[in-house]
Amino acid sequence: MPASVITQHFFAPVNVGHMDNPDGAGSAASVSCGAVLRVYLRVDEAQRITAARFKVVGCSYLVASCSVLSEALTGKTTGEAAVICQSPASLVALMVQDWPAEKENCLALASQGFVAAIRNYSDAVRDEWSGAEALICTCFGVSDKTIEAAIQTGGLRTIAEVTKASNAGAGCRSCYPLIEDILDQCAREGDVVFGDSPR
Repeated sequence: MPASVITQHFFAPVNVGHMDNPDGAGSAASVSCGAVLRVYLRVDEAQRITAARFKVVGCSYLVASCSVLSEALTGKTTGEAAVICQSPASLVALMVQDWPAEKENCLALASQGFVAAIRNYSDAVRDEWSGAEALICTCFGVSDKTIEAAIQTGGLRTIAEVTKASNAGAGCRSCYPLIEDILDQCAREGDVVFGDSPR
């Protein structure tokens, strides 16, 4: 991203302000500097972020970080957005190389706020889901049956293995406890097979 764009976000941030009736909202705060931020998301039926807004009490670097993320994540699915926010390499790619090292925590805090909003959205979708199968990972639309099948056929034992096999948990990670429950249930029922022996 050209330095001029960062300068633009620094001095004239976009998407600042409150959003009425958001589909997802989340907060993040820093004990070390006292910064607080609130993120609001509008998400369509395809789980694509159509609008993002934020409010910040903090430094201009945090405001710029939120501004950059709000633009970069708009148009992405919630899963894609969460993956970007939780990948240091992806976050750094959004910024210029001369972004002050001592201000990298501002970008990390901004990403935490956006992930919190995505988690809030995911929890709401999961609560309202009325499909035939339980929806576990809302970011990537993975059901309990899909996860159980992956565990049974692959002898999976960890959340990381489930994520690699089915993509469940690759987004906001709010489904981690649910995946853990499925892993434990499959282990208790002897559905996880290692070689010729059940777990």
